[in-house]
Amino acid sequence: MTETTPTASSLKADILAQALPHIRKLHGKTMVIKYGGNAMTDPALQAAFAEDVVLLKLVGIHPVVVHGGGPQIEGLLKRLGKKGEFIQGMRVTDPETMEVVEWVLGGEVQQDIVGLINQAGGKAVGLTGRDGGMIRAQKLKMLDHADPSIEHDVGQVGDIVSVDVSVVKTLQDANFIPVVSPIGFGANNESYNINADVVAAKLATELQAEKLMMLTNISGVLDKQGALMTDLTAKRIDELFADGTISGGMLPKIAGALDAAKSGVNSVHIIDGRVPHVLLLEILTDQAYGTMIRAD
Repeated sequence: MTETTPTASSLKADILAQALPHIRKLHGKTMVIKYGGNAMTDPALQAAFAEDVVLLKLVGIHPVVVHGGGPQIEGLLKRLGKKGEFIQGMRVTDPETMEVVEWVLGGEVQQDIVGLINQAGGKAVGLTGRDGGMIRAQKLKMLDHADPSIEHDVGQVGDIVSVDVSVVKTLQDANFIPVVSPIGFGANNESYNINADVVAAKLATELQAEKLMMLTNISGVLDKQGALMTDLTAKRIDELFADGTISGGMLPKIAGALDAAKSGVNSVHIIDGRVPHVLLLEILTDQAYGTMIRAD
């Protein structure tokens, strides 16, 4: 009989043992995951993400996935000969761009994610904000950060009016994994493109999620020297907004995360989606793989 080396087997056992208290604490709780960045475009990272989501469901945690799709939208706009425009981190969305957004997010990207999760052994269902009247929106009034007397017109970009999570809860109760595209609808049935970070934060609040996980293309929130800040409070974030450390595309991400933390979500994690299985590493180990935000 060959002797088994203790390293590989015992290491796996150690990892499972370390994960147990985290699983126990999170069992039965909802976790909203904003899926974006490289994790959405690299095939190996896509597969790892889907496996993580399925594993979370199997150990009794209830994941809800909200996805972006900026690179995919940009790619199709380019093929159509149209250049994307951004103001203060928000995509300017004219009617033609809105059609592209709906097709890419609610069709191509959403169904790719659903397929990946199903392939990994889960049962995913794709939704947009129209399904079950989930996300009601109105035209976003975007004031200039430097001069609030100036209002920017960003087209069919939406500001969330209300969220009805009953369809998400129904799917959760039936052991499905909801995959939500960030598209809302207005009073006249018009469509709105809504920032995925904002949708994820609002859903986390309405679902009283234990955690909001936001996958990005950076290691987390960095200070001006480029060092990772692993733990942030609301007060510290206000200081980082004021001194310009947090700017551009990070503004809606952090603002949404902060709102969620202040509204009852236990913790918000901004994590590096370029790391394989980063969801499991951040949730089920003691090591920090990003920035955790709490209300205080």
